[in-house]
Amino acid sequence: MDTINDRNVLHVDFGGDERPKYVVLESAVRAAISRGDLPCGTRLPPVRELAWRIGVTPGTVARAYSRLTDAGLLQAAVGRGTFVAEPDAPAPLYREFEALAVDSHPHGTGGDVHAVSMLSPTLPSVGQARLIRRLMGEIADDPPSGLMHYPVHENLRSARQAARDFLDHPLLGPLEVDDVTLTHGGQQAISLVLQAVLTGRRPIVLVEELSYPGFRRMAEMLRAEVVAVPIDAQGIIPEALAELARPADAQILCLSPDVQNPTCTTMPEARRRAIAAVARDCDLQILEDDCYMMGPPTLPTLRLIAPERTWHIASIAKTITPSLRLGFAIAPPGRRLALRRAAEYNSFGVGTPLADLTAALLPHPDLPGLMTQAREVVGTYVRAAVRILEGHDLSWREDVSFLWLTLPDGWRASAFVRAAEEVGVKLRAAEEYAAREANAPHAVRIAVNAGVNLSSFEAAIGRLRTLLDGPTERIGV
Repeated sequence: MDTINDRNVLHVDFGGDERPKYVVLESAVRAAISRGDLPCGTRLPPVRELAWRIGVTPGTVARAYSRLTDAGLLQAAVGRGTFVAEPDAPAPLYREFEALAVDSHPHGTGGDVHAVSMLSPTLPSVGQARLIRRLMGEIADDPPSGLMHYPVHENLRSARQAARDFLDHPLLGPLEVDDVTLTHGGQQAISLVLQAVLTGRRPIVLVEELSYPGFRRMAEMLRAEVVAVPIDAQGIIPEALAELARPADAQILCLSPDVQNPTCTTMPEARRRAIAAVARDCDLQILEDDCYMMGPPTLPTLRLIAPERTWHIASIAKTITPSLRLGFAIAPPGRRLALRRAAEYNSFGVGTPLADLTAALLPHPDLPGLMTQAREVVGTYVRAAVRILEGHDLSWREDVSFLWLTLPDGWRASAFVRAAEEVGVKLRAAEEYAAREANAPHAVRIAVNAGVNLSSFEAAIGRLRTLLDGPTERIGV
């Protein structure tokens, strides 16, 4: 197998070039491939080795490798390295280099250890970036919706049709094209729903006592009062919901029944029906957040159970990519216009290039296979974490890109998070998902970072295991 044995093969010259170093390195590799100095099948040096040779940081090399792999010029093979790809080679299932969230970690790690961010899930690159880039190029050459006018609801019908077909599932309930409003990600979908629902000077929004912080922050931005509802292992407790909703005259309940964020639990069907019954009795609207599971629904959604009051939102951030900021909001019957107005008054709707990309990407025949590959890779990472943390209290699913770790007695979440960062792992403590005045449990959320190679991820989880098995006095107080 050919390898790079001489630095001069790349002809990397950073002197006098004002571009970022990773761009200079990327250009040098492209040029070497074009000249034939790096023929197909040539194995490139590992990230850290090449970084040492050319005098840059590992992050610089990792970023260049990442861009070249997404462009189809390089190909990574688990356990073997990174190679110059054959023409039209399939996208790699794993990325064999360190991603942008990885840096050399100089403090507290006792050696050459990479810092791995597990704050937010990172999807693996399995070919979706290449597909998106190709579709963007085709749209740029001949944009179907044009580039010289404001977005118009009816002109976005092709994109909404694609979204409707993408979301359609029997457990979601009947779905028409005009039910779907395109949004700039799931967070804007939350904002639009709350704006369409809330009335009065100080409306009340109900959330789970541990819940996605975006619910609370958006409600507070809209001058609403947020009230936390107690939960158990099955989700919101119906009796507690009724006790809090009725006297407070609450207007909407925000929750994530399919995958509760952060606890990674799923609300059983019986509990969903009990919640819907309370909502009907209290005339309470429901915001159902379906942004976390990487596969189709497995239980009846609240939209199917209580279609007259459920606002359903979803996005592609956890299944395809978060970079496009593409989300979807579905209003109950009779409330479509309120949701559409909220979207138009906020931003006139999504831009026409994004709408054209949506119309091309969501029905593309390659997309289901890419999503399946991404889900399988995430499942591999989840299983690795479960294996390494065996014996500890974990909540997890193979089709969800985060895990919930309840710390052993004597551990405090905030202290554990600080200790984890000292050994190069960034986590979120339970406090981030609770109200400011609440007593949060001593637990942490571990987001799957599939942008780093599996060995780096496993090493990071192993460092967490070492902390859990050997707490110091300072951590345990």
